[in-house]
Amino acid sequence: MIKAMYVCIGVALLAAGISVFVANRAVAPETEIVVETPVEVMCTMDAMQCPDGSYVGRTGPNCAFECPPVATTTEKRVILNSPLPNAVVTSPLSLTGEAGGWYFEGSFPVELVDAAGNIIAQAPAIATGDWMTTDFVPFTASLSFTNPYSAGDPETEKVGKIILRKDNPSGLPENDDSIEIPVRFAP
Repeated sequence: MIKAMYVCIGVALLAAGISVFVANRAVAPETEIVVETPVEVMCTMDAMQCPDGSYVGRTGPNCAFECPPVATTTEKRVILNSPLPNAVVTSPLSLTGEAGGWYFEGSFPVELVDAAGNIIAQAPAIATGDWMTTDFVPFTASLSFTNPYSAGDPETEKVGKIILRKDNPSGLPENDDSIEIPVRFAP
């Protein structure tokens, strides 16, 4: 009977020790989960012309203009001086500008497309100086076309693009290049 009493006391002490241990152990505080609601940034709708002739709007959390990388000195470029982007154009349309390395035999192709991308005029841009250089050389072109926009058509039909294409007699895709300039058609 004494042995049973010692066993009972031992079990009681063990149970008391375990309860003290459990009561005194450090309990981790509850972890608070914070869900951040993303803040939508609204940028103004203005645009900027980049050095390569393309246009970009403001983007990102700081509403900054982000142009594509600037062409290196080994890349060939073209600049359209007239008409300016988003100008209202009529037929015949005279183009002037400068290009470096875009010519083959003193010219490169120019197209005028409507809102659907249909070619409504095309002609060569002709160098007005020594074109066998990587320097900028002036060019002119003239496009005659039938106005694709009629009074009463939706405003979306009033737009088009001038596409200046680097002449690529090799036909290799890596030698292709073009610049698109948005224009508007007069009613």
